[in-house]
Amino acid sequence: MAEPRVPGGGASELDLPCGRTVDVHELHMGMRDYRCDCGESHAVVMDVHPLSRWVPEATVETLRTAIDTADDFGEFGTPHLLGMVTEEFPESVVSADVSDDGSVGYALVWMTDFDARRLHSVVVELIVELMEHAVSHASDESAVSEFEEQMFEFDVEEFVRVYREQRDFEDEFDRAV
Repeated sequence: MAEPRVPGGGASELDLPCGRTVDVHELHMGMRDYRCDCGESHAVVMDVHPLSRWVPEATVETLRTAIDTADDFGEFGTPHLLGMVTEEFPESVVSADVSDDGSVGYALVWMTDFDARRLHSVVVELIVELMEHAVSHASDESAVSEFEEQMFEFDVEEFVRVYREQRDFEDEFDRAV
């Protein structure tokens, strides 16, 4: 079985934060929420899910340009983002490395104690914090002030609502905006 918060090499079952267990073969790439026997929905994310699932492609490109990664993933992507979520909510995220199981179609899977909509909000909040941190190091004080002003007016929940309306989150054919 996979260990919480750490990809656990070849797991076929994942122990959910609620205490239930799910077989990774029940999960598919089009899944966003897993309806659990506990009565709740748990967000499902796989390494093959694009960052544009949460933010527009222009933001994805900005993140990839600004963030250097020192790992085997090559560029900033979903594994890094879910690492940030896991760091922020260590008791609410579990993951498994299923790269040895060619029947599932993905290598890494994460599930959270909260549903996909809440995860979307968390992800956007973390990206905003990351961007604020990066801008705070800028030497251009007017750019810092302008960014801070824009972020003060930015409504994460409204962004998530509108973004989810503009995207098809109901099936595996979800595509970039």
